[in-house]
Amino acid sequence: MELWQKQLSQSAVKVKDLPFIPESDEYREKLEQVRENYPIRINSYFLDQIKSSNDPLWRQVVPTLEELDDFIQEDLISDPLNEEGDMPVPELVHRYPDRVLLMINNQCPVVCRFCTRKRKIGFPGIVTRETLRQGIEYIRNHSEIRDVIMSGGDPLLVPDKELDRILGELRSIPHLEILRIGTRVPGTLPARITEKLCSILKKYHPLYFNMHFNHPLELTPEVEKACAMLADIGIPLGSQTVLLKGVNDDSATMKELMQKLLKNRIKPYYIYQADMTEGTDHLRTSVQKGLDIIKDLMGHTSGMAVPYFVIDAPGGGGKVRLLPNSVIEHTNEEVVITNYQGKIFRYIQQSNQKNGSSNGRSENKVSLQDICQLPA
Repeated sequence: MELWQKQLSQSAVKVKDLPFIPESDEYREKLEQVRENYPIRINSYFLDQIKSSNDPLWRQVVPTLEELDDFIQEDLISDPLNEEGDMPVPELVHRYPDRVLLMINNQCPVVCRFCTRKRKIGFPGIVTRETLRQGIEYIRNHSEIRDVIMSGGDPLLVPDKELDRILGELRSIPHLEILRIGTRVPGTLPARITEKLCSILKKYHPLYFNMHFNHPLELTPEVEKACAMLADIGIPLGSQTVLLKGVNDDSATMKELMQKLLKNRIKPYYIYQADMTEGTDHLRTSVQKGLDIIKDLMGHTSGMAVPYFVIDAPGGGGKVRLLPNSVIEHTNEEVVITNYQGKIFRYIQQSNQKNGSSNGRSENKVSLQDICQLPA
């Protein structure tokens, strides 16, 4: 048994195994109700990183009774992004024209309490060899698909031999150009990144990793080593972060995280506004909080360390990028803008005379809402 398998086998999966929870029998009995609805898993590596109750790592993976409160809120549902509505075959989401999301398992090294797929993760029989066969066959039969994101669950919990087989089948499809793996394994179970795994992955370029980091404490020496192994075999690494109350909802924490990611050759890609998922409301922040964080990052750190802030539109609308209000006024003659220091500047548009337009000042304005809602 390899180290990562041992750490996985020693996971906390029961209420009695959880760290830093009240000793009250009543509290623990109610927590069992949470577990019945939303499974628990915290592998032993990640468990060792948790130092106290309500620390940024604890809040991400240890269940609380607040998860049950969300059942009474009508605007929170189990499938807020309507993934099931965009599944032409089981466990494959085809929402955008040229790319699909293929779920290749539904197990994770840690079960995140804010997961948008809480309805699926950890339950048996959801992703099977047959659903995989159907998904790969669908991709093979649709030549418009040039990009596949392998997700789940976490694809890197699939055994080496099976992962090699899946990657090989996908790479054999002529029109499929890009392979991506969405994973939290490097940051939560770094021992899984082995020389053997790397020797498999490097056969299938272009292969990209969309990783998931939420707090600087996650970037331990073990994690940094795992990420370096992936970068060294030529895999471009990106990070997706979820904005979470009590975890990373302040500018200083986000700045430290983004800078630390870049230092480890990981490009910050997205900060997600937390989805409207049943059982997660206690971890959501206001949208304004995310806009404020982006504003505080812009100009105060490298542009490479400023990710897109997005809402994955409820009901299956896809990702919508949001920006702070840097545009004060926008006409055909000029754009009035404000920088990260709050100073105001005017950018003069190309001469209207050159375009055959009148010299009169136009009042055709673009709304700030249109400017802020850029396509994903």
